[in-house]
Amino acid sequence: MNHLNWDWQSGKKTIADLGSWKEKFGDYRELCAGPDGETVAAIVAAGDSMFSVCENGALWDTPYDKIWHLRFSGGTRPSALVSADDMWTVAVGGQSWENWFEFVWNPIPTGNGGICAAARNEQSYMAVLNDMPWKNSFAALTQLTADKNGNHTAAVVQTINFNEGDILTFQKGCYSVSVNGVCWPDNYLNAWGPTFCPEGRRVAAEVRNTLYDYTIAVDGILWDQRFASVWKPVFHPVDGSVTAPVRVAGGWALARNGHICWDERFIQLWHHAYTPDGGRIAAIASPKFGKWTIAVDGKCWPIVFSDLVTDMVISPDGNRIACVGKSNNKWHIAVDGKIWETAYDMAWRPVFSPDSRHVAAKVEHNGRTAVAVNGDPAGNDLHFVETPVFGPDSDRIMIRGIDAGGKFCRNVLRLRDISK
Repeated sequence: MNHLNWDWQSGKKTIADLGSWKEKFGDYRELCAGPDGETVAAIVAAGDSMFSVCENGALWDTPYDKIWHLRFSGGTRPSALVSADDMWTVAVGGQSWENWFEFVWNPIPTGNGGICAAARNEQSYMAVLNDMPWKNSFAALTQLTADKNGNHTAAVVQTINFNEGDILTFQKGCYSVSVNGVCWPDNYLNAWGPTFCPEGRRVAAEVRNTLYDYTIAVDGILWDQRFASVWKPVFHPVDGSVTAPVRVAGGWALARNGHICWDERFIQLWHHAYTPDGGRIAAIASPKFGKWTIAVDGKCWPIVFSDLVTDMVISPDGNRIACVGKSNNKWHIAVDGKIWETAYDMAWRPVFSPDSRHVAAKVEHNGRTAVAVNGDPAGNDLHFVETPVFGPDSDRIMIRGIDAGGKFCRNVLRLRDISK
């Protein structure tokens, strides 16, 4: 999507009168808005136990027996899982995939605006990418993922059938990683977290090779080193090396290609990520029991949270980091080791402006959802807001939500009008 082509003129624009939707359809479910704020959609009743999707007041042409998981998956048209005659598929903008399945779940948006999903037919499981099922199917499928370009899919699959109580067969290894429907040559006791490299040509995953040993496999080749446990691997964005949190000597450290690369040890270490140039690594870490923070190149922020840290985000220029933290049942936004003054009832994943100077987040405060920008409230005349979107010049922000009159609106604000 090209943000430059969106309407970034300041001001509030009404997209749909949701009150009229309630009058016409009785109610609506799973309300969601397009990333450009020009489209709003929801699941509505379409008579005689049928359902449809209402987009800006207009129904999809085809009604379905069931609809769920309505989302805008990176494009300007919503997608959903739909059912007809006891079969399931994916519909995008009202157009169903040609292939139907006994069940479909876990739709994942891909970088090129497509969708991959897990599916079952004849009690076998496969992945489907943009209506193209894998040629091979398996006894089970989990951990589905796609590369950022939307060209490849990978998942953990069960390659050998065994009964629930058949421990001996399980211990021989019955799971592998399938890439585009083709399995790695070896089986494992378990596998998790398949991850693509930035170009989509390579895959790494966590594997359990014996009852007691864990390691990382890259394109089916195991690291030489074994560990007490491991977490999801990540490819270096430039040199292609693979890093992963590993458990050694009762603590967690970061390893690169099997060798420890951070001297520090943690109670917990996971969800690590690189800056765009690969120069730095940040991760969610627990330096002490019951204390959570962000570690950058092994060094912890000076702040900690007692409950959790989640939704870590690195700025486009790689120089800043933001996250969501929780302490004493209150949620916070933290940026570069400093916590915003306001404590929230709930906070969602923060976003950076394109120039990396500003941070915004959807938050809930005093029972009302809103948007905060650099810690200041913005657009509080709207509720049920979506994730905010910065303009391409980083001087404006779009807030999408429902106003007091029950109308869904997009409101573009200048950042200089928000700051105190």
